[in-house]
Amino acid sequence: MRSATGNKRKPTIYDVAERVGMNASTVSRALNKPGRINAATEARIRAVAEELGFRTNPSARALHTGKTGTYALVVADITNPVHFELIRGAEEVARSAGYALILSETQGSPEREHEAISALQRSADGLLVIGSRLNGSQLAELAEATPIVAANHLADELPSVAPDPTSGYTAAVEHLAELGHRSLAYLSGPLAALNQSRWDLLFRLAVARGISVVEIPLTGATVAAGAEAVPRILASGSTSVLAYNDLVAHGVLREARAQGVIVPDRFSLVGFDDIFSAELAVPSLTTVRTPLHEIGTTAMTLLIDDERNRTPSRELLPTELIVRESTAPPPVG
Repeated sequence: MRSATGNKRKPTIYDVAERVGMNASTVSRALNKPGRINAATEARIRAVAEELGFRTNPSARALHTGKTGTYALVVADITNPVHFELIRGAEEVARSAGYALILSETQGSPEREHEAISALQRSADGLLVIGSRLNGSQLAELAEATPIVAANHLADELPSVAPDPTSGYTAAVEHLAELGHRSLAYLSGPLAALNQSRWDLLFRLAVARGISVVEIPLTGATVAAGAEAVPRILASGSTSVLAYNDLVAHGVLREARAQGVIVPDRFSLVGFDDIFSAELAVPSLTTVRTPLHEIGTTAMTLLIDDERNRTPSRELLPTELIVRESTAPPPVG
């Protein structure tokens, strides 16, 4: 495209609209608010915009909307592999809508999280908070200033997107029961509300299938915490173990191997999340897969939608069991 002087000019939203034969407002919705129009139409508009080299201009948008075109993602621990795919999903949605996404880590500290959110609210149009260490009331108070969406945990006062363990846990307990296990140890996590809901579900599922179940509290949701739990697993006499997450399960595998305990010969082990290293473990880890990428895309789509990002809601995405080498029939005798 060239101007009247022959210089190449940047394509505008009106050029995209002319090419697709639609009005500029429809094109704007497709590019700036994903999910608001027909998916096929949106895909066509994005394809034409890409072909023409059109890019949304956050600064120009801010002039007439009062927005910065920037969103923030607040995460407790950037080294936790659970967050990799979730962050990637959120970034894909932000980028495709023409927004910038900045990242802040709080190292698992509620105080740092509160400080980070308060500081970022000055420059961000909204915040996606992953695995928050603040309670729902604290987040709701902060959200009065700037929209906040909770990802990978539930907060009744906010829009929330999280995995639903029901299908995955049900399949895990059925899998262990079919293998012949009649005792199960649950390595519980540090987040009280989340842990309580998982324990209640697991207890009902196990009892309904004639499996005795015991809870073993952890000091954290880490590899080190999993390693510390091995003596208590052995003392419990349980022939199967369900860990709070895959990091904990990795710790169990490492310490069991150090003590000469063979998994799954001594006890079977099931993780939760299906992080990238689960299939690389020795033995490879049977685990409940959570849709991490989809949690990220769903939560970010909620956040950039001004009609939904301040209305409390709960979106639970299904989980599934991935069977690998760490589960087997219980030892005989």
